[in-house]
Amino acid sequence: MGRLTNPPQHITRIPMNRIAVMIGKNGTTRKSLEDSAGARLFIDSDTGDVSIQWSTEANDPVKMMKMPDVIRAIGRGMPPKKAIPLLENDDLFMEIIDLRDWVGKRGNQLRRLRSRLIGRNGRIRGIIEEHTGCELSIHGHTATLIGLQMGMADARSAIEMILNGSEHSTVIRTLEQRRKRRREASKMIDYIEVRDSATSTIDALVPGLHKARSRQRRLKQAQVNPEDEQDVEEMISLKDDEAIVWEEE
Repeated sequence: MGRLTNPPQHITRIPMNRIAVMIGKNGTTRKSLEDSAGARLFIDSDTGDVSIQWSTEANDPVKMMKMPDVIRAIGRGMPPKKAIPLLENDDLFMEIIDLRDWVGKRGNQLRRLRSRLIGRNGRIRGIIEEHTGCELSIHGHTATLIGLQMGMADARSAIEMILNGSEHSTVIRTLEQRRKRRREASKMIDYIEVRDSATSTIDALVPGLHKARSRQRRLKQAQVNPEDEQDVEEMISLKDDEAIVWEEE
């Protein structure tokens, strides 16, 4: 870690019961975060306030932007080993859904929503993670997601369906249908890439094949359907700069 800049920047305040998790045994979690970000973390054990001091060598704007998300995710119940990859993979995103937007601050209702999202023995949470490829943490009044953009959209939709009262069976069926569509789309993309690659390889092995195929395509496009009267008429009609000249032999 290079020379530190001043002063430290306040990131967020985490729940008191997550301070020990943020620090880790003998400070291992905090050190992992500092090494990954190239910065120094300050965690106030009395208030839960977390601040960061960037080093002069820290010049990755993506890490500087994502570091607060990593801290918030850990503070909202996400295990550090699942949150730290946010710093290492630019394609991963984090989102926090506040259950209070559905039921306010009523404790009984919040517990009911948490139970519905987790399911018996964690079954529903596991199904959401399996079908979307996202990590899901239910903690207090929030549901925290980490994953790829496409999976995040499906996971968020499933969570909102449950919070809005949909049956678990309906949510599971919807997740299965969306995963099937994603797989079909992925196979189609792979097929197109393989086909293009194979075509390029053959063209490279057979000199002149690409030009011959191009001529064949142009010839095919120029052909007229004899049963289409409009196409035939357009073919035999003269252009503005064309004329028929008769000459006697």
